[in-house]
Amino acid sequence: MDVRASRPQKPPAALGGFPLGLGCMGMSGMYGATDDAASIRTIQEAIEHGIRLIDTGDFYGMGHNELLVARAIEGRRERVLLSVKFGALRAPNGSWSGVDTRPAAVKNFLAYSLKRLGVEAIDIYRPARLDPAVPIEDTVGAIAELVQAGYVHNIGLSEVGVDTLRRAQRVHPIVDLQIEYSIASRGPEAKIFPALHELGVSSTLYGVFSRGLLTGSRPEGTAGDFRAHLPRFAPDHREHNEAVVRALHAFARERGLTPGQLAVAWVRAREPSFVPLVGAKTVAQLRDALGALERPLSQHDLHSLDAIEPILGERYGAEAMQHLDSERG
Repeated sequence: MDVRASRPQKPPAALGGFPLGLGCMGMSGMYGATDDAASIRTIQEAIEHGIRLIDTGDFYGMGHNELLVARAIEGRRERVLLSVKFGALRAPNGSWSGVDTRPAAVKNFLAYSLKRLGVEAIDIYRPARLDPAVPIEDTVGAIAELVQAGYVHNIGLSEVGVDTLRRAQRVHPIVDLQIEYSIASRGPEAKIFPALHELGVSSTLYGVFSRGLLTGSRPEGTAGDFRAHLPRFAPDHREHNEAVVRALHAFARERGLTPGQLAVAWVRAREPSFVPLVGAKTVAQLRDALGALERPLSQHDLHSLDAIEPILGERYGAEAMQHLDSERG
């Protein structure tokens, strides 16, 4: 019997000890139109409700997201744990142009993040992706030097496989692996989650709503909404996936849950010691997600959800999937 759903666990102190974190990527245009004032209110509301882990990336909006977070946490720094991803390269037109995690680049990226965020240190610093040209030992070693210097408190990773995780762990303790996990994305269950539990490494789980697919959201059709290029939203899978989403919504209604609450509750039931990142852009979305904490799923609920057809389509396009170290196990 899988007992995870019946044994609630408190997330580790390194992740704030609260069962949810706030992911801020969507506040900088990745999912269409945004409102800075609404985003700041959402971050501050999250802090007021006890959320401590605020996750951002220096490449979200080419620095916009960090500047936004800085405004939101002003006067609240002691109540916040900042998780920052780095290494992704972007061109002036917003396109992606690779990854750079060389030691010199690591220190350069951090210097700019500290300035934009207006803080003296980052709580969890992590490369956004594995750089195929740089051994993970070199990247983690560079962050470890920043830990020694007091500029970083903890080292995390993002979207890496078990072998990379183990190699990194031999250089410096890794507190957290950030990876996508949801009803629609269950790949980490096979090898990555068992390794995390074995090594005592926590995980922040993004994509809980599968970029809005599970809650009924669709790409806005604007150039800034990258979901339009994702396979799960493509015409080939639309009819099937919309039918699956309707079934999930019906399941949620029967149990007095909203679709967002079901998505959060499912992740918490499957991996109660890990921390789902809620990508809320508004206070209403945030409050909806927080409602899931009062409505846990039972073991019977989990079995019933397993009987629903899976979502079709990879979580990223083919080229991006090829570059994900986590997809290699």
